[in-house]
Amino acid sequence: MASMGLNLDEQKAVDRFRKEVAEPSMTKLVILDFWAEWCGPCKALAPVLEKVAAEYADRGVILAKLNVDEEQFIAAQFQVRSIPTVYALFQGQPVADLTNARSESQLRQVLDQLLEKLPVQAGDGDAQTQDVSQFVAMGEAALAEGDGQRAASIFGQVVEIAPDSVAAHAGLIRALVAAGDVAQAQAVVAALPAEIADDPALAQARTALALAEDAPDDSELTDLRNKASAAPADREAQFALASAAFAAGQRDEAADALLGIIRAEPEWNEQAAKAKLLQIFEAVGLEDPWVAATRRKLSLILFG
Repeated sequence: MASMGLNLDEQKAVDRFRKEVAEPSMTKLVILDFWAEWCGPCKALAPVLEKVAAEYADRGVILAKLNVDEEQFIAAQFQVRSIPTVYALFQGQPVADLTNARSESQLRQVLDQLLEKLPVQAGDGDAQTQDVSQFVAMGEAALAEGDGQRAASIFGQVVEIAPDSVAAHAGLIRALVAAGDVAQAQAVVAALPAEIADDPALAQARTALALAEDAPDDSELTDLRNKASAAPADREAQFALASAAFAAGQRDEAADALLGIIRAEPEWNEQAAKAKLLQIFEAVGLEDPWVAATRRKLSLILFG
């Protein structure tokens, strides 16, 4: 892709594309998925691409996703006129249009044909780690978007191809909790391989699961809401609502209740509200955008 005569933003776009797509394609077969957040068919196709790419990772297949709203210049270079558009790239060049391969079987068939013809480098140890990291990052992105089910699907695929990946197991547990499947998350914890069961990197996932294990049913949560609404000065009622709301997946409601306690009476019950909120931050992930925004609210209350 030529870079002469480009403005600064276009040059940055080319550099990103070169690093994330072109360079890996020198030895790997890159599935390049052009998508957008508003595109329903793109979201329907994404799990298919992610699953099959994960299955073929040890054969040298990599999935790269390009948001056409954010990378309009690159999309224009590929003459993308509709989405989803999906290409297979090898050594920097498109070698197949995968757009019409909408099912897993169709995609596998095309990939098998390409891998028979092209000198794609199969995954070695380092490449396998890199490929797994790619899908872990995709799972984390899905979690950050609030799509627990999709994240669980991605992490589940990674666990199958890399059963010793702590990051994949931790992500799977957190994704299942986010999707409301606490029982399955508990099953994943119970089945953790012995060599990683005590890894400190699983602490966040265990915290998320612990907070979700006592999730109330709809009637119980409604009752707690009614009690908290009727007695806004009752710290116990607000705290109970916060705990139940987070366990039920309503983290905004939980944070609002806890922030309300901290704002009104920060030292209540030995700063229990602050401790609970920090525990929630740990469960969600300190790098999560929601956590960053809520931490700013907490800082404003504490420090003005």
